[in-house]
This record gives sequence, structure tokens and C-alpha cells, in this order.
Amino acid sequence: MSRVHNFSAGPATLPETVLRQAQEEMLDWRGVGASIVELSHRGPEFIQVASEAEADLRKLMSIPDEYAVLFLGGGATTVQALLPLNFAAPGQAADYVLTGHWGKTAIKQAKPYVTANVAASSEADGFRSIPARDTWQLSKDAAYLHYTANETIHGVEFRDIPDVGDVPLFADFSSSIASEPVDVSRFGVIYAGAQKNLGPVGITVVIIRRDLLERAGQPRADILDYRSHVKGESMLNTPPSWNWYLLGLTVKWMLAEGGVEEFARRSARKSALLYDVIDSSGGFYRNEVDPGVRSRMNVPFFLHDEALDKPFLKEADAAGLISLKGHRALGGMRASIYNAMSEAGVQALAGFMRDFRQRHG
Repeated sequence: MSRVHNFSAGPATLPETVLRQAQEEMLDWRGVGASIVELSHRGPEFIQVASEAEADLRKLMSIPDEYAVLFLGGGATTVQALLPLNFAAPGQAADYVLTGHWGKTAIKQAKPYVTANVAASSEADGFRSIPARDTWQLSKDAAYLHYTANETIHGVEFRDIPDVGDVPLFADFSSSIASEPVDVSRFGVIYAGAQKNLGPVGITVVIIRRDLLERAGQPRADILDYRSHVKGESMLNTPPSWNWYLLGLTVKWMLAEGGVEEFARRSARKSALLYDVIDSSGGFYRNEVDPGVRSRMNVPFFLHDEALDKPFLKEADAAGLISLKGHRALGGMRASIYNAMSEAGVQALAGFMRDFRQRHG
């Protein structure tokens, strides 16, 4: 079997070694005679899987003890609705910085529960930049400030953690988590859908500074209360155990590969290679994002003639380079190059792009 180079934005490619281990353990996990997905989430076997996953993630990301780590279903979009319910009082303001599609989604989910203030937005320039920090209009006594660390669709990434004083910083790290060292202590909440860098779709990591759990928040059902999830160790209801298991294998793989420092180096090389192909193409390819905030994870680009889009995708597929079509909100192409995308895969794409330009330019 020959595996292709999969540039999907999510669900995204997983490490082959992780998939092979999951395949080997599918019918019999560590000699118990049953699959981990068949075993009780409250049994000793799965408790071991869950404990190892948390310990490994804490090690990978250097998560301090004063932060709780949750592994939940519902996706990042559900988290966006739960943040104001758990951490903002009724009628309290919360600030949002919008730099792309997912920032807009976050504020949409929050609006029923909080006075959502758009502190800054780059929508006017098509989400090609990040507004300068000194232009942000912050609310007085905001419950938190929320931003999207990396915009998967528009290819815009914060390269520094914004300083907002004493206001808790909440961030959606779905598409860049564990891709480089991050000072977790700078944040109140970090959350991420797993399906880009941490594992499969269907499980979400939420990292919460424990003192924030003392906030009363707003009236909500127990299942929507992060305090209850922390107390129940992410098992307030039956968790997505298979997804949790795969996440654990993926985190172990990242540790074995050298951790976030190594993946930061790889990401820098991979993204630089693609941007160089684009920038040196004489306009055949173009990326419209401010170079200072270009994403290392998602590289959107356009061909100079839209009539070439279909031939590009068809020929790329034939070359074993799949899932390069851009999101419908933006069009064009997009190469997602998360941690599990090999440098060989990016080199193959770069070579294809150069060859396609020579044949169609």
C-alpha cells in the first residue's frame, strides 16, 4: 500500500506510526483480549490510557499544575459557546479579536450569553493581517479577551502572545497547538479541536487556569459546567474513548520525535519552502497574507488564472498530493502542513508546483 501526501485542513493526516499501532491494537489492547474502544471508560485499562494522555500532554506543552486539562467531545465551536457561560457574568462584556472565519464563529457562539465587543478586526482587508495591538479597543472590566491563534482558512497566525494586562486571555489553538513552545501561564484558557495536530476529529482539549473555575458564570446545566467536568476528570458522561486513545498515541509520537521544539523547527522549514515557491513564481502563484503573520500551519494560495484550478487539483491528485482545494469561504488552494505532515511531503508539493508552473505558465 502506498499512502498519499494528505494536505487536508482537518480531519488531517495522522502519523503513520500511530495508525499502525492503532491497527495492531484494534482487536487486542495490551493483551486484554478486547479493543480499547470496547472497554469501560471507568475500567482500569482506559483509566490508564486517559492518565497517560494527560501526563504526556502536560509534558509536551509544559502545562503547569495550576491548570486543569479536559478531554471532551463537542469540538472547538462548543467551547466557544461554553466560555461565556462559565466565565462571564450575565451582561458582562468580553472582548474578541477577529482575524478570520473562526474568530467570527467564536463571537457568533458567544453573543447569546455575553456582551461581545469586537476589540479589533481585520475583516476590512479580507483577513489578510492582524490589527496592531495599539489599535485594539478593549472593554472596561471585560471577562476575558478571546483570539484565534491561527486562522485555518485565511492562513493568518499570531506570532506573539498579545499583552492585554490583567484580563484573562482565551485562545483557540485548534490548528497550531503543540507546533511550537507556548508559555501556557500567559493564558486563562487554551482550547483546541484535536483533528489537526493532536489526533482525530471528535475530541477537544480544554486547558483552564484553575482560579477561573471559581467564577460563578451564568445559569447552566451541569453538563455545560467546566467545574463539573474537572471534578469528573472529563468523564461526566461517556467520553469519546477511541479518539482519546488515538490522541494519546499521537502525543507520545510527538514526544518521541523531539517535542514542540523540534516541530517548531520543522514547521519553519516546511512553511518557508512553500512560501518561497509562491513568492518566486513571478505571480503565477500568490499568497495575499501580510508576510509578518503568515501561518506556518495553513498556506492558502491562488493561481494567477482560475481556469487552472481544476487542472492543478487533478494533476496534484494524480501525483499523490490530495486535499489541496481551498475552503469554500476563500477559494483557491490551501496546503495544511501540521505536525504529522512530513517534510518529504512538502518537498513533493513544492516540486509539483514548480513543475506545474513550467508546464502551464
